[in-house]
Amino acid sequence: MQQWIDLLTEQMRHTTWLEWVAVLMGVAEVLLARKNNVWLYPAGIAGSAITITLLLEVGLYAEAGLSAYYVVMSIYGWYLWLRQTGKPPLKVAWATRNEWMITLLIAFGGWGVIYLLLHHFTSSTVPVWDAWVSSTAWAGTWLLARRRVENWVVLNVSNLFAIPLLFHKQLILFAALTIFLFIVAIFGFVDWMKIARQKAYTA
Repeated sequence: MQQWIDLLTEQMRHTTWLEWVAVLMGVAEVLLARKNNVWLYPAGIAGSAITITLLLEVGLYAEAGLSAYYVVMSIYGWYLWLRQTGKPPLKVAWATRNEWMITLLIAFGGWGVIYLLLHHFTSSTVPVWDAWVSSTAWAGTWLLARRRVENWVVLNVSNLFAIPLLFHKQLILFAALTIFLFIVAIFGFVDWMKIARQKAYTA
């Protein structure tokens, strides 16, 4: 345990201002998401754009690709949450059967595709692990863009595997951030369940 504390202390000492900005944007994004606030998307875009460069430097190619995907999905989610003029905003609700099928396709199909790309075209030392973290996060982010309650569950599957992966790569600060995101996601799930139930009762 002391070894990890010493490593965290050492990494924090050498953390660049860009890394701090990325971490702070990640914290802001998940807290805003928990509050069902659309400003989560600008925060997410800023944090993800910075994180791409940082992850490429340590060879986590799928994670870097995931951050690029976050940027695209954040733009898509931002649009869906606001919708076009005259259309009602997207409401928090439970995922439909079709949405679950798409989610599973993204998670498992994405896992296979990302693994093959990492295995054949990169120097990744953890292609299976890295691919799974990324594909499940892809699936959870898609559900978040759709404003579905279950996004928190799927994102936490990704977080659960991401934490040891980040420790393995000695990205202790990002591992600590992911632990924080994991905890917040639990509360986010509870909060969004309440919102969905209230909307169901008043519908």
